[in-house]
Amino acid sequence: MTSSPETTSTIMDHLLNRLHSLGVRHLFGMAGDYNLAVLDRVLAHPGVDWIGAASELGAAYAADGYGRTRGFGALLTTFGVGELSAINGVAGSYAERVPVLHIAVGPTQATERAGLLVHHTMADGDFDRFARAHRHVVCADAVLRPDNAVAEIDRVLTTCLRESRPGYVRLPRDVALGPASPHVQPLPPDEPTVAQDSVEAFRAAARARLAAADKVAVLADFLVDRFKARTELASLLAAGSFPHATLATGKTVVDESSPHFLGVYGGAMSEPPVRAAIDGADLLIRAGVLLTDLTTGKFTHRFDPEEGIDLGITVAKVDGTAFPDVPLATALVALTELVGDRPPAPEAPAGPACRPLDSLAHLVSDASAKVKESATALTRELCPPRFLPLTQSYLWEAVGSAVQPGHTVIADDGTCLLGIIPRHFPSGARFIGQPLWASIGYSLPALLGAQLADPSRRGLLLIGDGAAQLTVQELGTIGRHRLNPIVVLVDNDGYTIERITHGLRAEYNEIANWRWSQIPAALGVPNPLVLSARTPAALDRALSEAVATTDRLVLIEAFTGKYDVPPALKNLAINRPDRARWVA
Repeated sequence: MTSSPETTSTIMDHLLNRLHSLGVRHLFGMAGDYNLAVLDRVLAHPGVDWIGAASELGAAYAADGYGRTRGFGALLTTFGVGELSAINGVAGSYAERVPVLHIAVGPTQATERAGLLVHHTMADGDFDRFARAHRHVVCADAVLRPDNAVAEIDRVLTTCLRESRPGYVRLPRDVALGPASPHVQPLPPDEPTVAQDSVEAFRAAARARLAAADKVAVLADFLVDRFKARTELASLLAAGSFPHATLATGKTVVDESSPHFLGVYGGAMSEPPVRAAIDGADLLIRAGVLLTDLTTGKFTHRFDPEEGIDLGITVAKVDGTAFPDVPLATALVALTELVGDRPPAPEAPAGPACRPLDSLAHLVSDASAKVKESATALTRELCPPRFLPLTQSYLWEAVGSAVQPGHTVIADDGTCLLGIIPRHFPSGARFIGQPLWASIGYSLPALLGAQLADPSRRGLLLIGDGAAQLTVQELGTIGRHRLNPIVVLVDNDGYTIERITHGLRAEYNEIANWRWSQIPAALGVPNPLVLSARTPAALDRALSEAVATTDRLVLIEAFTGKYDVPPALKNLAINRPDRARWVA
C-alpha cells in the first residue's frame, strides 16, 4: 500500500529542509505546469513560505536580495522558459558572489527516456540543454536522480556556501516527489583551509611592511561581507585607527559614522580627501577588494595593485608575494594583532563634515565644499521654492540625510547608484547595489527579497524611471505581501546615464512617459502614499513624510533635469586626465 503524500518524506522535502537549515524562510519563483505538484510540497512545508513573483527574472533578483541580507536565497522555476527567464538574475548572483540556489522542475524521467517532443523544449529530445546553459553561471550544478538526489543536493549546497555563489539543480517532477529518508545528518561545516606556516610567513612580511610605513590606509570591499569577515575588519580598524574607505560594492561593510571613515573611493569619481588618502598612502591594506570599472572610476585609481597588503578570499599578498591558504578573516586577525603596538592615528577633527586631512589641498577642498553648502542653504532660505528646480546634487544630499539606522538602502545602477554612494550613512544602515553585474531593474525585486529576509528593517529603494520600467510589476508583489518600503523614483525622462555615455539626444535613450503616480494602485498596492517633488523644498517635505509613514508603501516621484547627473560623474569628467568616455 502506497503511503500518502502527507506522511512520505520526499526529495523536495529534503531540499526544503536543507534550505531551512541555511536560514531560508522564503522561496521565490513562478508556477508552471511542470512544477505545480511540487509546489504543493512547498506550501505544506512548515518553515518555508512560497513567494510567487510576477516574473522569473524578478524572482531571481529577489532571491539575490534575500541572499545578501540573510546569507542564502533560493528560487524555483519551471523547466525551460522559466529557468531561462531567471538566468540573468542567477548570473548576477554569480558575478557578485551571492549564495543562491536555483531549482528547476521539469518533465518526468519517463518523458525524458522516451524523448517526447513536449512543450518548453526545442523538440529534439534534449532535456539537459538548459542545465548546460546554467553551468556557465553557477559554481555547482546537478540533474537529480532517485539514487543520487540527497547526496547531490548536499554537494551543491555545500559548494554554494564555500564559494559564496549560486548553484543549480534540475529535478524531473517524479524525482522531486519521490521518497527520501527523513533522517539525514546535518550539512557538514565547510571551514576554509588554513595553512599555519603560510599564516606565519604572511605575518612576518606584514610586520615588516607595517614597520616601514608612515601613512597607512585601509580600502574594503564586498568580499568582506560575502565571506563573513565584517567583525574581523572592524577589529582591525579599531585597533589601528586607520583612515579607511570602501568601494561602491562594499558600501556599509564598515561603520560609516566612524571618525576615521573617509567615504566611498571611486578613483577620479572620489571626493578629493578620499582619493588623496587612499592613493597617497605609504601602505594601503586592501580587504576583499575587487577592482572593476564602475567602482574605480573607469580604472582611474592611482595606487599600484601589486603593492601593499592585499587580502583576498583565500590568499593574502604583501607587495605581490602570495601566501596561499590564508583566508580573509584569518589574515585580518593576524593584522589586528600586529597593529596593536602601533601608535593610533590622530583623531580627525570633530564635526559633521570632518575628514582626515593631511595637505593644504584637502583644506581648500573642504573649505570650498562648506562654502557651497552654505550658499545652497542661503539660496533655499531666500528664494521661493518654485524658482528652484530639483537637481541631482540636492536630491542625493537630501536622500542621504534621510537615511535612518534601520534602513536598507537599495540603489539601482546609473544616476541613483552614483548619486547615493558618496553619502555617509548612520551606523546600522545597510546598502545593497549591483555595480559589477549592473543589470538595470535589479533593485526593485531585490527590495522584495531584502524586506522579507529581515522584516525589522525598512527598505529605501532608489531607482530611475528607465530601470523601473523593466521590473516594476514586482511592486505588486511587494504590496500583496503588505511590505511598506519607501520608493524614490527619479523621473528624468529616459536613460540619463546612457545619454551622458553616448547619444545625448539619440532616440534609443528615450522611454515611454509613464504616469508613475498611478502605478502603485494599478498594481494592487493597498492604500499607497504617493508624493511628488519638483523642488528642493517639496523633496524635503516628501522625505520627512515618507520616513514618518511606516504603515504603508510610499512612492516619491522626484523630477530632475534630463541631462543632470550626480557630482561623482562630474568629478570623473573633470579629473580623468584623458577625458575618456565612461564606456571604452
